[in-house]
Amino acid sequence: MTPDLPELPGILSREALRSTVDSIAAVQERSGAIPWFAGGQLDPWDHVEAAMALSVAGRYAEAERAYRWLFRTQRADGSWPMKVVAGEVEDHSGETNMSAYLAVGVWHHWLVRRDEVFVRSMWPTVRRGLDWVVGMQLPFGGIAWSQEWRDGRPAKVNEEALLAGSSSIHQSLRAGVALSELVDEPQPEWELAGGRLGHALREHRDLFLDKSEYSMDWYYPVLGGAIRGDAARALLEERWETFVVPGLGIRCVAPDPWVTGAETCELVMTLDAIGDRQRAHRLFAEVQHLRDEGGRYWTGYVYPDDVNWPVEHTTYTAAAVVLAADALGQLTTGSDIMRGASLPVHFGELALECGCASADAGQRAGLA
Repeated sequence: MTPDLPELPGILSREALRSTVDSIAAVQERSGAIPWFAGGQLDPWDHVEAAMALSVAGRYAEAERAYRWLFRTQRADGSWPMKVVAGEVEDHSGETNMSAYLAVGVWHHWLVRRDEVFVRSMWPTVRRGLDWVVGMQLPFGGIAWSQEWRDGRPAKVNEEALLAGSSSIHQSLRAGVALSELVDEPQPEWELAGGRLGHALREHRDLFLDKSEYSMDWYYPVLGGAIRGDAARALLEERWETFVVPGLGIRCVAPDPWVTGAETCELVMTLDAIGDRQRAHRLFAEVQHLRDEGGRYWTGYVYPDDVNWPVEHTTYTAAAVVLAADALGQLTTGSDIMRGASLPVHFGELALECGCASADAGQRAGLA
């Protein structure tokens, strides 16, 4: 049965949200690929996010076409190229965060659709992707952010970890473990990697690349599920005034007077995940100034100049709006995807090797 779309009275109607989903579907290419905008670039992470939005609206055929595109284009090592335009690869590098996110998309599709045949058909692709990602884990627990390709072959690994990317991978590993349980193919190495990664995100954020001027580094450890409870609330309060622009949304980059829709909607889902629904609703209402005709959304807004910039409507922004609306409306069975109640609890922290006091405590408790 096709689910009803969520409705947020006074913010976004069901019909308005449906037009936003339609704007995503209109950009999908015949191959199933969903670029940022018609004729624009595609990356696997944003492609999956757009597919998830299609699933929310019950557009299962289009969503599954998008996932099948990933099935067909995965490379032998389990990765995907970082940038594709009109079917041509423009950046062959493999980014771990992008290659991991399929697990979240397939788990979300399962929550909404409950189609085990589809899940099993995608499982080998998910497994290869996460196996490649886990193989890129660094000694301190973070995940190396990318691998360069030269002459059509994998080459240099960029042995530094991005905090936001690794936080997203944490969620992907949880989704991967959930899928492995569903298909009865346990993946204990993913659980071990997830335990090390979660610990690094909670206790050793100083060992990741310093991208603290980006709002994603601020909220993603919470959105990705590594940090919850009082620690999550404290982390969000630390830089709330740095990034949140009342009435408009959140800055993408701290020094810049530029708010962006995707990051704002991700913060909405982050707040919802920790139960701060009042601020989540307010922020979601405020970001609707980016809405344009046909249900499309501008990527961002430069507020001193009162202009939308860049001059583009992006599918990943529209998708973030749809997923945030579903999180707040709690209508579809996929609305839990960021709260994560359907995913395994924190991975255990057994066998950690960093030697810090919190690692010792985690080993004694056997819990994150």
